[in-house]
Amino acid sequence: MERLSKGQARPRANCRQKVDRMMPHKTSRFRVSLIAATLGLSVLASGCATKPDPSDTAAVQAYEEANDPLEPMNRYFFEVNNFLDEVLLKPFAGWYHVALPDPAEDGVRNFLRNLKSPVILANDLFQGEFSRAGTTVARFFINSTIGVGGFIDVASMMDLKYHEEDFGQTLAVYGAGEGPYLHLPIIGSGNPRDYSGRIVDYALDPLTWVGYAYNVSEINTARAGLEAVDTRARNLEAIDELKKGSVDFYATVRSLYRQHRNDLIRNGESEQQASQQIITDEMIPEDGDVPVDFKAAQPEDQVTVAE
Repeated sequence: MERLSKGQARPRANCRQKVDRMMPHKTSRFRVSLIAATLGLSVLASGCATKPDPSDTAAVQAYEEANDPLEPMNRYFFEVNNFLDEVLLKPFAGWYHVALPDPAEDGVRNFLRNLKSPVILANDLFQGEFSRAGTTVARFFINSTIGVGGFIDVASMMDLKYHEEDFGQTLAVYGAGEGPYLHLPIIGSGNPRDYSGRIVDYALDPLTWVGYAYNVSEINTARAGLEAVDTRARNLEAIDELKKGSVDFYATVRSLYRQHRNDLIRNGESEQQASQQIITDEMIPEDGDVPVDFKAAQPEDQVTVAE
């Protein structure tokens, strides 16, 4: 820096220099955000799948059934997640599976499920599923007390079975479309409806607010990590077999994800059963005495990759 002689006036900085000195971090953040947005738009534009020729009806049908207009971009992120799974999540999940005896592993799973009860209950009520809401409340109190904080699933022994609900399912029940299939880094498979639902579920979770109130939000991060490891540990062999037996592993995971989500939305009913349920309900008189029972078995867990 040039030294000033005694009595020499310091040159005045122009307005631009003052602004840069006052907000260097803001200008740099803006530039970084602008670059990131430009790169993101470039990836999005280059990641669009080419729609098949309308004259090729079979190809058009397959394209529409896949609901994956951003397939090139999704495949790229899928490979990124698959790499992270192979080098990080799978080895750690393997160690976790070997280190913990089966009862302890089941206990962790039961504990994590019990923590989801408030979110499940809220979505049971949003969907008007009052019977299932009652089951959720009963499960939570029984497992939290007799089940030693949720580590033992006593409620299932009493025929109060666990079920999943989330705000993505709630949106679907009220007619919201799923939007295009997406596969994002770290987060994994989803769609705009399900990703939006996850944000609402995060807000509905009491642990979100308890964590922030006591400045221990690390609990939520640890919980998410433990859920990922636990889910991966329970599907070690299944995912390996899926990889070996799949001609196109990406397409298989996409199909399984969409089937699983549709099954959860219908509470385990087949599509035909769900439509029959609606038709039958409309035909039942107000004093209806027609028994309707279309409940089917619900798969217990979703096979996930690098979520």
